[in-house]
Amino acid sequence: MLSSKKKLQLVTAFATLLLFAVVVGCNGFFVDPVLTSIAVGPTATINQGATVQESAIGTYNDGSTKTLGSGVQWSSSDATAASVNNSGLVTGASPGSATITAAFQATSGTSSITVSLGNVTALKITPLSGTVAVNAVSLPFFANATVAGSNTPVDVSPTATWTTSSQTVTINVPSTAGVGTTFTDTVSETVTIQATYTSTTTLTATATLTVN
Repeated sequence: MLSSKKKLQLVTAFATLLLFAVVVGCNGFFVDPVLTSIAVGPTATINQGATVQESAIGTYNDGSTKTLGSGVQWSSSDATAASVNNSGLVTGASPGSATITAAFQATSGTSSITVSLGNVTALKITPLSGTVAVNAVSLPFFANATVAGSNTPVDVSPTATWTTSSQTVTINVPSTAGVGTTFTDTVSETVTIQATYTSTTTLTATATLTVN
């Protein structure tokens, strides 16, 4: 015969197991969700000296999302163009572009930041005209910005937006200043080239490319 004490212990153990089974049956074993991706933003264009706050939103394997804060490692692909601090605040250092990365645990995400000059008063393409043969790479065109208070033009070719009046032209925009934007055309025609640059205002300039 079991003693009353043993019976009580058995009843208690059985009740505990039954409660555990009910909890597991209703909810399953609790497992921390796994981070699967990070969305970083915003992707933005800012003036030199301006700032923008980046955020990192994590998505987990259970479909949930969470703004990531402490523990995120922020970095910039080019701190000379745009730097980022430990809280994700990006500062425009000089004209150019940079990829901002937020890494957390074994996952990372990126956004792109373009830095423009502030207080640009004029934009000019040099040369104003050029002539090349069909299917030949053209002479380089540069977009030069005039900044208030400075007599020295700044080459903003890599961060300007280039368009042409022709659908047959291929545009090759340089990744760094001092190289120049080139154009390739498959037909003989006269093409208007346009550069657009956004600073405190949006400015445009044009040049002419003759293809023969």
